[in-house]
Amino acid sequence: MRAKAPGRGAYVGVGKAALEAAIADGKLKAALSRAYKTGQVLIPEDLGERIVAALRRNALDRLGLEARGGTLVNGGEKVETACRSGKAHLLLHAADAAEDGRKKLDAAWRVGGGEAHGMDRGLVFPENRTTLSGALGRENVVHVALLDAEAAERVRLALERWQSFLEPDAGLDGGSAAAPDASMHDGRNEG
Repeated sequence: MRAKAPGRGAYVGVGKAALEAAIADGKLKAALSRAYKTGQVLIPEDLGERIVAALRRNALDRLGLEARGGTLVNGGEKVETACRSGKAHLLLHAADAAEDGRKKLDAAWRVGGGEAHGMDRGLVFPENRTTLSGALGRENVVHVALLDAEAAERVRLALERWQSFLEPDAGLDGGSAAAPDASMHDGRNEG
């Protein structure tokens, strides 16, 4: 996915594994040296991890902005009501959400027509409830429903960028992210 940033720089169009391989064998430094016509290109060895951290922070910040903007709800009952009524445009579950809670809200998502948004269930966010709660500035956030279509798209885009760097060939809906401690997926492969 492409994005724009101010200033000079280079866009990374590969996943983390390919970037780290290019750094290790010197190909990234050589390419940047040619592009900038200088031999003074310094590339941190942990560039891949820095990018992962930035993409993670971006996704969490986006959720926090949407919470402050009033475009999402959390809490089992509020999320279930939003899903059943068809008001939810995106459903997220913390990585450590209980399976029975996910299944209950996934069913509400389907009843409310959630499949029209391209998913038959909510996405399992690659962070636990503590991290999700901190991002939203709320306590014990396990499930989140985004009520605004544009807000849902902004959050989905942030999640897709994060996941596509971690696993370029995995789709947000069907793949899993190699995030620390959990995976971002739609739960289709769960038992």
